[in-house]
Order: sequence, then structure tokens, then C-alpha cells
Amino acid sequence: MMKLLAGPCVIESEENIFKIAKELEKYENDTAIDFYFKASFDKANRTSLDSFRGLGMEEGLRILQKVKDDFGYKVVTDVHESAQVNAVAKVVDMLQIPAFLCRQTDLLVACARTDKEVNIKKGQFINPPDMQYSVMKVLKTRGCDEVSYENAQKHGVYLTERGSSFGYGNIVVDMRSLVIMRNFAPVIFDATHSVQMPGALGGKTGGDSSMVPYLASAAAAVGVDGFFFETHFDPSIALSDGPNMVKLDELENLVTKIKKIQEIK
Repeated sequence: MMKLLAGPCVIESEENIFKIAKELEKYENDTAIDFYFKASFDKANRTSLDSFRGLGMEEGLRILQKVKDDFGYKVVTDVHESAQVNAVAKVVDMLQIPAFLCRQTDLLVACARTDKEVNIKKGQFINPPDMQYSVMKVLKTRGCDEVSYENAQKHGVYLTERGSSFGYGNIVVDMRSLVIMRNFAPVIFDATHSVQMPGALGGKTGGDSSMVPYLASAAAAVGVDGFFFETHFDPSIALSDGPNMVKLDELENLVTKIKKIQEIK
């Protein structure tokens, strides 16, 4: 069954979250999809000090809990500090480690000490084989001494590919990394962050969302365990990551397409 993590980048407002959550009900009801609603209560890694970060942990968790209660969705959100983990774990089903924090031992161990799934985003600066050590930190904390796809799956540990950056305002996805990292854990492909262009908008991150369908299709053909899409009614007015988002009314066709590609395999 394909995992699908989808939702807005950041919690802009309760009204916005519930409008988007309502549009995603079709995936919760799809028996071929294991659906998670994704939204961040805080985007701690922003280019500018003036960028919108979210509503904060307390208000954000209240809204995510309401999404769970009203729609029955599983929920995933980012954690940035080990001190946040226990409070967030009371609400979410999957704890997500942001890419720039994928080596942070205290954060990984704190997440591993919960009973929640842990999704580790590969840093843009990391050699894919080195992600085995992040997986090992979680597995060892959970009492497992060997890194393998099967052990990570058993203990609820996932890796997410979101491209590599070379410091020149672009991100490149090497599809070989999907194969490499699947030796260590089930892999989720983050199709929207993989088309980001850091700093392209003069103090803000840009992106090219027209490339999302092509990269998602390629990842489906290579073989992955799930997909991550950030989505919005109108990405042009989204308060974070708009240039790389998929419009809500375009997401369904894209998900249908990648499901068909995976069925061929």
C-alpha cells in the first residue's frame, strides 16, 4: 500500500486547514493509499526573519487534533527540538525530522523513544549512504542493532528523499538515492520540496512546480514506498513554499498517474 503524505506546508489558519483537509478525504477513503495529513505548526528554517513561520506549537497541535477528530486522518508534522517531541507525539501519528536536522542525535533519539512512526528527511547536504546512520540511531534506541529495510519497516522508520543542493540556488534529485536508501528503510519521495530553488526570490525560496509530475513519475518508476506532496487551493498566496506546491485541483490526477505507474511494476 502506498503511503501518501499531503497537506499545506504550514498551518496558516484553522479555516484554511479545514478547507484543505476536506478536499483530501478522497485519499483517506482509497483502499490503495495509507493517507497522512501533513501540516507544520512552525517552519523554523526560513530564509528571512520576516517570513511567516506558523501558529506555534500549542495552537498548531490543537488544530491538528481537531483534524484527527473530525476527519479520522493520521497526522504528521515536523519537530525541531527534542523538547517538543513528547507534546507533539500525543497528537500525531508520525514525527517528521526536517532535512537540516537529520543528523541531530538528541532529536532522533527523543523521537525513537515514543511509539510513533519516524520519518527522517534526507539532508540536502548528505551522501545517501550516510542516511543509514540516522536510521541506526532510531533503531538502536528501539532495541534493534541492524539496519535493514525490513527492520526499519518493523520499527516504523522511514527515509524521505528531497534532493541535494550544491549551494547554487537549485536542488537536484539523483534517482539512484532512492535505490540506495531503500537498503536502510522504506523511502518516501518528497516531490514538492525536490523542485525548490533556495533563495531564488531574493530572501525567499522559489521553485518550479511544473517539474513535480515528472519527478514523481520517475520516482514511481524507480520504486518507492510513498509520496509527499504539499498542496494548497492557491499556491500563489500560500504563506510558505507556494512556488513548489501542487494545486489541490491538480493533485488527484497526479496521484492517479503515479499509482498506475506503480501498478505496472
